Amino acid sequence: MIPRYSRPEMVEIWSPATKFKIWYEIEAHACDAQAELGVIPKSAAESVWKARDVEFDVARIDEIEAVTKHDVIAFLTHLAEHVGEDSRFVHQGMTSSDVLDTCFNVQLVRATDILLADMDRLLAALKKRAFEHRDTVTIGRSHGIHAEPTTFGVKLALAYAEMDRNRDRLVAAREEIATGAISGAVGTFANIDPSVEEHVAKALGLKPEAVSTQVIPRDRHAMYFATLGVVASSIERIATEIRHLQRTEVLEAEEYFSPGQKGSSAMPHKRNPVLTENLTGLARIVRMSVTPAMENVALWHERDISHSSVERMIGPDATITLDFALNRLTGVIDKLVVYPDNMIANMNKFRGLIHSQRVLLALTQKGVSREDSYSLVQRNAMKVWEQGADFLEELKADEDVTAAMTEAEIEDCFDLGYHTKHVGTIFRRVFGEE
Repeated sequence: MIPRYSRPEMVEIWSPATKFKIWYEIEAHACDAQAELGVIPKSAAESVWKARDVEFDVARIDEIEAVTKHDVIAFLTHLAEHVGEDSRFVHQGMTSSDVLDTCFNVQLVRATDILLADMDRLLAALKKRAFEHRDTVTIGRSHGIHAEPTTFGVKLALAYAEMDRNRDRLVAAREEIATGAISGAVGTFANIDPSVEEHVAKALGLKPEAVSTQVIPRDRHAMYFATLGVVASSIERIATEIRHLQRTEVLEAEEYFSPGQKGSSAMPHKRNPVLTENLTGLARIVRMSVTPAMENVALWHERDISHSSVERMIGPDATITLDFALNRLTGVIDKLVVYPDNMIANMNKFRGLIHSQRVLLALTQKGVSREDSYSLVQRNAMKVWEQGADFLEELKADEDVTAAMTEAEIEDCFDLGYHTKHVGTIFRRVFGEE
């Protein structure tokens, strides 16, 4: 990813230096296990570990690869330059995919740990703001049209619950991807004992892959990147909500506009939702990895490398982008400016119209058929839409309505508290008994 949308800790995971360090650790741990089995001398394993503090020369490895046209062989050749004669015992019975696939999964696990920490910060911000606005009444919308009252806290609680599910999905994705394979050509362990795989996997915090066909099965990676895509879609949903609320005609909430910030090169008055628009775009980049990851599942026979070029790009790009997006969204939520007065003003814009269902239900309780109740309420509601009338006054003036309900009963249908009486229940479901 470009530096503009990258954070250093996540970028470091995908750097060539980190990759080669992991490759080295895989080979060194494998040598330990081979030495325990008596396949190689213990002194050879010790010689390999003496290179643990070596800063592998990326340029030198690239130089060798320009000749060998093989990245793992280039790395092993460079490692031999540091280990010396005992390097002949490195990579015994292994194949390139043992190194590449195990390393890739180590990187994905480490990336996921960062994403989980990101998610925890986002959840904390959402929870804080949800309780702050637990009882801040606002209009709920369906199809973009006023529906019935809710609270802004409920909106944020919804986002919290959604992201909490996404955290669980990330934990499951981490579990799914945390496998390693040191099984040799076509995965049969013909030239390497399965105990070597078990040793290396344990040393790297992985589980041995049950069956690897020279490569780790890519259904695992498909699930992993699909999970990242779901998280990205949730980010976009929240960002889109904020973008709508920031529209000039609505202005119920907006991104924090910092001192000195400029909204437009042409129009000095502008305060645009640039961060949430950016998040919408970044979500597309993360989701862009999902389909290629799905297509990587179908490899030829025991292996091919059609997946390799894809993963070299989507691994870094998807995790780096999602890391950046989660942190940006946390900042947006933490500093989000909320306008409760505008929420009330918008809710009252159509003079009580939002209470139509309450009146409908009250009429049915008074013995009026649902069909007739709907017609009575709708004909008065249309006067509000078309003539700017006051809904309550129109209902009171409608003889068919007052024949079934007293004025006091009609007025009772306009109580805002009726719509928010179960907010506490929702919060307990989301946040527990706090």
